[in-house]
Amino acid sequence: MNQQTLRLHGTDRVRYFAPVGLCVFLGLLCLGLACVSVLLTNIQQAAAITVTGLLGLLACGAVGGLLLKLQMRWLRYDHVPLRSSPEAAWDAVHHLALSAGWRIASESPGRTLRALTPGSMFEEGERMAVEFGPDEVLVASICDPAVGFTLTGQERCRRHCEQVRRAVLAIG
Repeated sequence: MNQQTLRLHGTDRVRYFAPVGLCVFLGLLCLGLACVSVLLTNIQQAAAITVTGLLGLLACGAVGGLLLKLQMRWLRYDHVPLRSSPEAAWDAVHHLALSAGWRIASESPGRTLRALTPGSMFEEGERMAVEFGPDEVLVASICDPAVGFTLTGQERCRRHCEQVRRAVLAIG
């Protein structure tokens, strides 16, 4: 079980980290504003625009850094100790997924389970990733990158991970 973070590939990775990319883009615009202000002939206006550009750069950097830190944390797997066989844990999680109405995206009995939680008009879906090892189960949940980024969806992701944790611990 050497993989400790959920891996995203291709467009999913780009979509997931798009908010950080937007902060980088806006920060570069602010930096460009500060650099172009040196061409102004009025020193007071140039100083005001330079300060504004640099403050914008700092704000975008802070927001982008915070978002990146949060998103990297959300990709980390939660470790759940396994007191039974990986197959029994997989059966429990598979039953949970079916009873909760999750759509199974991929499965390998006793090894991995990937699922999508249902979304509605006001509540977007999340992605669940569960990996089963001999001693532990790894669980991660993120807001579906295909749907978009949401800070409020992380609470639902945490609840889904807790459901999986309870299901695994209940069979031990």
